[in-house]
Amino acid sequence: MSDIAARIDRLPASRFVRGMVTRISITAMFEAYDIFMIAYIAVGLIKGGIFQPTTPSFFDVNGIASFIGAGFAGMFFGTLIFTWVSDMFGRRTTLAISVVWYSIATAVMAFGQSPAEIDLWRFVAGLGIGVQLITVDAYISELVPAASRGRNIALLFVIANLSVPLAAAFAMLFVPNAYFGLDGWRIVVLIGSSGLVLIWPLLHGLLESPRWLAARGRNDEAETAMKTIEQGVARESQKSLPAPAPVRQSAASGGARWSDIWSGKYAGRTLLLSLFNLCNTVGFYGFAAWVPTLLTSEGITVPKTLQYVFIMALMNPLGPLFAMKFADRVERKWQITALSILIAACGILWSFQRDAVGIICFGALVTIGLNWFVAAFHAYQAELFPTRIRARAVGFVYCWSRFSAIFVGFVIAMILRGYGTLGVFSLIAAAMLIIAVIIGVFGPLTNGRRLEELSE
Repeated sequence: MSDIAARIDRLPASRFVRGMVTRISITAMFEAYDIFMIAYIAVGLIKGGIFQPTTPSFFDVNGIASFIGAGFAGMFFGTLIFTWVSDMFGRRTTLAISVVWYSIATAVMAFGQSPAEIDLWRFVAGLGIGVQLITVDAYISELVPAASRGRNIALLFVIANLSVPLAAAFAMLFVPNAYFGLDGWRIVVLIGSSGLVLIWPLLHGLLESPRWLAARGRNDEAETAMKTIEQGVARESQKSLPAPAPVRQSAASGGARWSDIWSGKYAGRTLLLSLFNLCNTVGFYGFAAWVPTLLTSEGITVPKTLQYVFIMALMNPLGPLFAMKFADRVERKWQITALSILIAACGILWSFQRDAVGIICFGALVTIGLNWFVAAFHAYQAELFPTRIRARAVGFVYCWSRFSAIFVGFVIAMILRGYGTLGVFSLIAAAMLIIAVIIGVFGPLTNGRRLEELSE
C-alpha cells in the first residue's frame, strides 16, 4: 500500500491524470444538477399547486419543505448506510450503480401527481445521490498526488458546477409554462435523469483506484492499474518518472471496520467533522435550495425570480476556480475558516437588498463563497481518514449534513413565516460562524501531506 501511495505522490502534473479526474467529475455533473434543480423547480411546484411555500404545521407533506427534506433524507440514509458499498466493491463500480439508481428514481418522480408520491421518489433518488457524493471524493483523492489533491478536488467542483447554470437556464425556459402536456418543471427533471444513458461512455476504460485495490489486498490488480497510470504519464512527459520517495509501511493497511472511525485520533476527527457537517448544510442549502422561494416571498414574480437565480447560478463554477488557484497554496483549514466568515457577512447583507443590482451582486458573492467553501471542505474531510475506511468514514460524518438538511427546510419555512429573509440569514450566519470557530481552533493541517501520513 505504501509503495502504491509513494508512486502516486511522485507523479508530475499531467493531462493523463487530469483526464481521469475530468471523467469522474463529469459524472458528478448529473448529481449536482439533480441536487440544485430542486431550488429552481420549487417555484414551479408551488405555482402548479402541488406544494405550498409555508404551512401552518411544522411537518406538513403539502409544504415545499417536505419535498426538499425528502431528498436530503434519502441522502442521509444513503451516506449513513450504503457508503460501505464503495469501500467493499470499489469506487468505479459504486459510481456507476449510484448514477443509474438516482437517474431512474428521478425520471419516475417527474410523473408524480401528489406531494406524497413526489416526496417518495425524491427520497429514493437521494439514496443514490448520497452514495455518489462520498464515492467521488474518495475516488479522486486516491488517484492524485498529495501536492495537487486540493486543486484536483476543486477541478471536480468546477466541472460539476457547470450543471448548476444549466439547471437554472432550463428552469427559466421551461418552468413558467407547459409543454407536450407536461408542466415545465417535469421537463427540467427529465433532463436531469439523462445520466442513465450518458454515464457509460465516461466510465468505459476508467481505472479503479490503485490505493483501494491495494487496501483490499488485490495487489496484482493494483500493480496493473498503477503501471497504466505511470506509462500514460511517462508517455506524455517523454521522460522517466522520478523515483518514489521511501516511506515506511503504513499502519492503515488491513481490514476495514466501522469502529475504526472511533479509534485513536480518528474519534476526534469524526466528532469535529460531524458537527461541521451539521452546521454546513444550514449555511449552504439554506441559501442554495431556498433562494428562489425567498425571493418570491418578497413579492418578486416567478419569471423575474428565475432570471435572478440564473444570473447567480452562473457564478457557481467561479468558486471552485478560485479554489483551484489557492487550494494547495493556502492551508485548507484557514480557507474554510475565512470563507465561513465571508459567507455569513454577505448573507446578512443580501437579506437587506430589494433592488435587482443588490440582490444579484450579494447573491453572486454568497454563491462564489459557498462553492469555494465546498471545494475546500470536500478535499479536507476526504484526506483525514485512511483508504480502507475512507468512504465509510466520510459517509458517516457527511451524513450529518444530510440529516440536518432534512429539518433545515422546515425550520427555514417557519422562520420565513415569522421573521422574513433577515431571520433566515441570521440562522445561516450563525451556522457559518460556528464552523469558523471549530475548524479554526480544532481542525488539523493537511496541505501537501500524504494521505498515508495524515492517517498514521
